[in-house]
Amino acid sequence: MFLSNSLGRRAQMLPLPLVVTARVDLILVLVSLLALWTRLSHLGYPSAVVFDEVYYGQFVSLYMKRVFFIDDSGPPLGHMILALGAYLGGFDGNFLWNRIGAEYPSTVNVWCLRLLPALCGALCVPLVYLLTLELRFSHLSALGAALLLLLENSLIVQSRFMLLESVLIFFVLLAFFSYLRFHNAPTSSWSRCSWLLLSGVSCGAAVGVKYMGVFSYLLLLGVASAHTWKLIGDRTVSHMHVLVQCACRLACLVVVPILLYVFWFYVHLSILNRSGPHDQLMSSAFQASLQGGLSRITQGQPLEVAYGSQVTLRNSASQPIPCWLHSHKANYPIRYESGRGSSHQQQITCYPFKDVNNWWIVKDPGRQQLVVDTPPRPIRHGDVIQLLHGMTSRFLNSHDVAAPMSPHAQEVSGYIDFNVSMPAQNLWRVDISNRGAESEVWKTILSEVRLVHVNTSAVLKLSGVPLSDWGFRQLEVVAEKLFKGHSSSLGWTVEEHRYGTSQEQKEREAELHSPTHIDVDRKISFWAKFVELQWKMLTLKQEESEHKYSSGPLEWITMETNIAYWLHASTNAQIHLIGNPVSWGVANLSLLAYQLLATVYLLRRRRGFKDLPDGAWDQFLSLGCVCVGGWLVNFVPFLLMDKTLFLYHYLPALCYLHLLSPALVEHAHTHLLSSVTYQRAMCMCASAILLSVFLSYQTFSPLTYGRPELSANQLQGLKWKETWDILYRRR
Repeated sequence: MFLSNSLGRRAQMLPLPLVVTARVDLILVLVSLLALWTRLSHLGYPSAVVFDEVYYGQFVSLYMKRVFFIDDSGPPLGHMILALGAYLGGFDGNFLWNRIGAEYPSTVNVWCLRLLPALCGALCVPLVYLLTLELRFSHLSALGAALLLLLENSLIVQSRFMLLESVLIFFVLLAFFSYLRFHNAPTSSWSRCSWLLLSGVSCGAAVGVKYMGVFSYLLLLGVASAHTWKLIGDRTVSHMHVLVQCACRLACLVVVPILLYVFWFYVHLSILNRSGPHDQLMSSAFQASLQGGLSRITQGQPLEVAYGSQVTLRNSASQPIPCWLHSHKANYPIRYESGRGSSHQQQITCYPFKDVNNWWIVKDPGRQQLVVDTPPRPIRHGDVIQLLHGMTSRFLNSHDVAAPMSPHAQEVSGYIDFNVSMPAQNLWRVDISNRGAESEVWKTILSEVRLVHVNTSAVLKLSGVPLSDWGFRQLEVVAEKLFKGHSSSLGWTVEEHRYGTSQEQKEREAELHSPTHIDVDRKISFWAKFVELQWKMLTLKQEESEHKYSSGPLEWITMETNIAYWLHASTNAQIHLIGNPVSWGVANLSLLAYQLLATVYLLRRRRGFKDLPDGAWDQFLSLGCVCVGGWLVNFVPFLLMDKTLFLYHYLPALCYLHLLSPALVEHAHTHLLSSVTYQRAMCMCASAILLSVFLSYQTFSPLTYGRPELSANQLQGLKWKETWDILYRRR
């Protein structure tokens, strides 16, 4: 009885039937579906490597095989996103990315390789629609912006292949949309902070895809700072509320992106745990942390360097190439090509290959013994040692004689006693530059040491200059007195290490081929690997070469250039990165119009004339900050860069102008045109422009999708500018 009464009361409290009311923006749904269709239809065509897929594909294969690599062009998130698509498609990494146009085998799921960039490119269209609404413009303006992005041929091409620009643009647009949704939301809204957090996550993702994302991230921080400064000056808000808001914005927009940036590298280094082709660029400690490669050689080596140790010394610099301290049975010439004299003693070089002549014995100057004591006597910071070359028994020596290729520095040699007035100066002081507070012992792989010549205070250094033919083109090693601060060319690391047990020369030579196995744990921390990898990415300079399709930033504005992405092996079917000429022109006119209009407004306001109410003025300024500011921060830096640039570098900046154009038309329609006739004329002009954009998109779609194949005459008809490189075969 009690149960039935309870159920009856609950039924009265819960009215039936249950009804859910939902509002669906059909325009948003429509543009989203159209975006998916334009980006994803026939995504597997062509089934061949397209332009920079030959570059990114190599990294995807290395991810599949978990092989370490360095890409100095940017952080790893973009590569990991591409690798995720490949993983979902069952790609095993066994494909040779050696040339553009190479056919993918049937075992490679091309559709999955290109899926995630295409999805990101498609989602950019509804994001622009929503972002326009958050800038407080109408649904018509939002539709116009979405259509401009939807029908932009260059964005479609860049989205449909295994490339990263569409992924970058997606995260940038998502960051701005999320932040403006947070800014516009009521203070009492429970979801407000989640939008701020999403904005911070998107900023971290944008920077994690490409360093170009930093430009838009800094712009967003500037906008957020202006809003926060205004909030601080609002006396109607309590001190506690201001403090909480500032803390939330700092945490979400600064701390979260930084943590995410570090996290991308944590995942990257966790996945890539095997030795690979880029190991040589990293320190010995980094290499030893990877499976295979150096770790196989150094496994079980003694950790502490002691008197009697047999070692190879790798220079800490990776430029021009990694190399090891080396000597051989060849002397410096009596006179160099310049006429200068030398010591004619044994050559000391840096050799970029593993070799038995790279081995040295660390000797105690006060004893003749060349074997390790029991227990070993470890060498500490500040100790004085001698280095004896294992195969020739010559001591590492320096004296006041000019080096062969760097006459400002001292020559370094293997000392030979010629019974002349040149005594041996073969004492070196160990200076451990990265020693810990708890230990000053010289350690294998972990310690970076400088070897200071006791007699002259010069430091053993790799000059990096190749020697002449008499030195077999190996790299010069010198002793330099004048050095400023820390330089990696001054540092040396013990890479291979054995405890010597043979005193006699013949036995010692045989011993150099048999390592001592003493199990030692020498793991390097993630933070050490992260810092080293960051430094290598910032300092590693790839040789910049001129590319057929490279271009300058000023050429992008008027689209003076294009890029041939793919050409069929036997037909005229081809794909080009080429923009929609009409929408490109509209973007440039909108940029110019906003600047002229802003100038007029500012001058008139300075004279005391307010042409716009405060709300409309704030809206106009917000539009300029986001759109014109976005164009500036994504365009101007390229004017200052000394690197090979391509048309696709302009695409993030172009998206901001497509966002600007419809909003500026609405502004003119609402605030500048008072006559109904003029307003109708503007609406007709805007409609005509959108129709022209569509017709232009349709005209160039054969170059966007690679089909249908066009004849040579038709292709010639698409060459609207003499500077465009349209390829065709005459039949």
